[in-house]
Amino acid sequence: MIRSLSPQLRAPGMNLDPIDALSPVDGRYARATAALRAHLSEAALIRERVRVEAEWLLTLARTRPAGLAGVEALTPAVLAVAESLAKDPPAGATAAIKAIESRTNHDVKAVEYYVRDQLATAGASAAALELVHFGCTSEDINNLAYARMLRGAREVLCEQLDAVIATLQSFASQHAQLPMLSRTHGQPATPTTMGKELQVFVHRLRRQIERVQATTYLGKFSGATGTFSAHVVAAPDVDWIKESKEFVTSLGLTWNPLTTQIESHDWQAELYTAVAHFNRILHNLCTDIWTYISLGYFKQIPAAGATGSSTMPHKVNPIRFENAEANLELSNAILDSLAATLVTSRLQRDLTDSTVLRALEDAGHEVVDNLPLSLFDALIAGATSRPLALGIDSRTRAVAVGHASNFLGTINDVAAVCAAARAVGAVSIVEAVQSAPHIALDVGAIGCDLMAASAYKFFGPHLGI
Repeated sequence: MIRSLSPQLRAPGMNLDPIDALSPVDGRYARATAALRAHLSEAALIRERVRVEAEWLLTLARTRPAGLAGVEALTPAVLAVAESLAKDPPAGATAAIKAIESRTNHDVKAVEYYVRDQLATAGASAAALELVHFGCTSEDINNLAYARMLRGAREVLCEQLDAVIATLQSFASQHAQLPMLSRTHGQPATPTTMGKELQVFVHRLRRQIERVQATTYLGKFSGATGTFSAHVVAAPDVDWIKESKEFVTSLGLTWNPLTTQIESHDWQAELYTAVAHFNRILHNLCTDIWTYISLGYFKQIPAAGATGSSTMPHKVNPIRFENAEANLELSNAILDSLAATLVTSRLQRDLTDSTVLRALEDAGHEVVDNLPLSLFDALIAGATSRPLALGIDSRTRAVAVGHASNFLGTINDVAAVCAAARAVGAVSIVEAVQSAPHIALDVGAIGCDLMAASAYKFFGPHLGI
């Protein structure tokens, strides 16, 4: 039986229940991706369009281009409404604009009509209303709106990326001296330390986040074919190139002086490529940590009440790293597609850019979801090289541990292991064959029940001591 859609899905405003969502970004991971909605949702796009339309009208009122009809008709009351729209469009703006779009079948035109309607309620004259969207093509509004959205989304992204790097740095510093047998081609190689191996990823990720943070957000505002043709016809004595540059930069963006009808999107491709590269390094980290868990280098800590396997309760599967791999791959599929598609447009423009940009939110597979949830948390709570004793629990009856490594020359914290064994009533045995000939051992201080060595290390026979 097919379950009917919930009332939320039938409502025009769609107060969507996460369980009804088509995409896990708005469903299973809705809480994790919530910070992105203010920047990458359609509602965010609509609000930024309203702000750009209102800011352009305010700019015309402030600069009063010579010969441009209607500027004198912009009264204080009308400008007050425009300032309010530019600062913070009202809560009902998105629903009202979507209702207009259902008639116009044009999303940007719907925004223009909405702004005109709001100004009309303040008594704007017909001449003043003609200045709304003056000289603009839809892309003039869209490219600036998307640039402002992405600039805000970058702050969310970088906050999460910085958190991952900080966690890795903490682990690397904590375990800088922790010896570990490295592996090449999956085979035992030479000694290294866990801290050093994690620091490699810290270094790689820092380089990529610098690329993300260095993104230049470009904007164009030059009319239907990038030539200011409508502007010049309406007011031929105005320096529209200067007006355009000042308007774009006033929005906190970098002016692109040479474009077709659309801003060329090269800067967006650069941003998505940098984020995708960061993702690939994280993916490499996930596969390495997964392998360390498999080798027993890391011990996963079962979460209270969680089920490790539906049929094998002794297992704790490294699912957060596996989830992270998959979500990073999904994110990169979108980011790579965006980077490849956006840099090509037929002649002055086609609509492929508009279509693919609507998939931006789905890139949230990487931006918020599986960085902090499947990787960040997993490193803190799911995988740690803290003492060996973490494998000891109420089921343990006996623990045997080597005091020192003949291969690496390291001494294990056997006292902590013995204490953990004693806490659950288990017998502890310390094998001290390698260290007994070289250092004084205090069985009482170590706290073990039994300690074993061999006479042959003292030039005697192969006998246990």
